[in-house]
Amino acid sequence: MLDAIRWDTDLIRRYDLAGPRYTSYPTAVQFDSQVGTFDLFHALRDSRKALRPLSLYVHVPFCANICYYCACNKVITKDRGRALPYLQRLEQEIQLIACHLDPTQKVEQLHFGGGTPTFLSHDELRQLMTCLRKHFNLLDDDTGDYGIEIDPREADWSTMGLLRELGFNRVSIGLQDLDPVVQRAVNRLQSLEETRAVIDAARTLQYRSINIDLIYGLPKQTPENFARTVDEVINLQPDRLSVFNYAHLPERFMPQRRINANDLPAPAQKLEMFQRTIEQLTAAGYRYIGMDHFALPDDELAIAQEESTLQRNFQGYTTHGHCDLIGLGVSAISQIGDLYCQNSSDLNQYQNTLASAQLATNRGLLCNADDRLRRAVIQQLICHFSLEFADIEQAFNIDFRGYFGELWPQLQDMAKDGLIELDNERITVLPAGRLLVRSVCMVFDAYLEHSNRQRFSRVI
Repeated sequence: MLDAIRWDTDLIRRYDLAGPRYTSYPTAVQFDSQVGTFDLFHALRDSRKALRPLSLYVHVPFCANICYYCACNKVITKDRGRALPYLQRLEQEIQLIACHLDPTQKVEQLHFGGGTPTFLSHDELRQLMTCLRKHFNLLDDDTGDYGIEIDPREADWSTMGLLRELGFNRVSIGLQDLDPVVQRAVNRLQSLEETRAVIDAARTLQYRSINIDLIYGLPKQTPENFARTVDEVINLQPDRLSVFNYAHLPERFMPQRRINANDLPAPAQKLEMFQRTIEQLTAAGYRYIGMDHFALPDDELAIAQEESTLQRNFQGYTTHGHCDLIGLGVSAISQIGDLYCQNSSDLNQYQNTLASAQLATNRGLLCNADDRLRRAVIQQLICHFSLEFADIEQAFNIDFRGYFGELWPQLQDMAKDGLIELDNERITVLPAGRLLVRSVCMVFDAYLEHSNRQRFSRVI
């Protein structure tokens, strides 16, 4: 079975390294300031000529309260008025980008992330969607994948009704943990009742998909109390689950400095949490998609993996990897053809640049031939746990064994350890290796040797 995984503690201890999550290859760590708006305009022109479908990501950075574990680009404020100047600049960006695209390019996927997108008032959300519909070809027949991240403390039935009316049909709910002791330790008090109310609203209003985010490894967590959270979440029956490993990097993310490192669970406890979670979710009928993601068998991600059409980009696992991804808002990343580019991560700089009628693109990367080849290899492994050498050889006109000859000893070691099966025709990630697929992908990463591993989370 595609979703078969086997827990091997010894293998995990040896291969549980720090490394990228490969929402892109090369990763954002490789972006530099040599890429700017000229490159973006050139890529948009190519997208327009090819009439490629689009995926839009809109970043809303504001949160009313700080969660200590958070590593997102956000602005903590109680002042709801701060959203207005941001939205004005965001609408400018929408106009500047859209005029370089063809109005017939369909937006197959739309995602609002943050921050807390529902920090915006109902009128502001309505106005933003009106602007997007004016400048982009958004679908109005509910066939698009239009999702939004929800904090149940910032949403109610009327909010869920408004979002459905505006065209959203998928919702991703931040939960993290239900234990009050853990919640206090990370400054996110959120009851099961609040979460259930939002899910009930989503089901009544016929949202197509519900995702719940959990985090293991938070302060005060134990295998026992996290297992109770997972049981409660299973009872809520989300279509998808993301179970993330908390990476404690206080030197990079200031809010994490408020977490007492002595309250963090030991590595062995974290492993037990994840192992138990896998057992609980598997018993409940969820399939392991890969990279901390689980889905019910009839979910589009599970079906796409069965049919070998699953892809991965900055949106995570997706069925829309063929789309050009346009990132809008502070820190947002775009992937258009072979170009990656990112807006400024500083709110004031983002707003000031757009105030002068210029786009806020300030770094990125243009993939070369080697990047494209390695990206295809990593994509296959991380989405489908297998790689046919002939497919890569045909697509890139290379001899696989010759091109990656220097990597062969590492792959052979992984094969001896039972992580993969390796022969002259293919690599197959074995059930014991699927939880460690990032480690397999790292072998093909040409940049990793020169990267600071402390920038990345551990595999498990």
